[in-house]
Amino acid sequence: MDDISLTYTGIMKRGSEKIVKVRFSRNGEKDYAEGVIPGGKIEKSQGFSDKELASLRFYLKANAADLIQKAKEITGLRGYFRDNP
Repeated sequence: MDDISLTYTGIMKRGSEKIVKVRFSRNGEKDYAEGVIPGGKIEKSQGFSDKELASLRFYLKANAADLIQKAKEITGLRGYFRDNP
């Protein structure tokens, strides 16, 4: 799985749960997989094989703590800009 880019949101709320949405893409966004942590579930995908999706789910679960920490930093910046016009 070469040339896959990863992007993620800040901390979001889904009901009472705090989540981070993660997007994997390649081929100029033609192929993508959208997942959520915690849990590591892939919610949408196009262009990735079942084997690749299994690897992406594993990646999400194995790196959840790091991704959540990075998402907290984004969330903190959003709050800063919202409070300081």
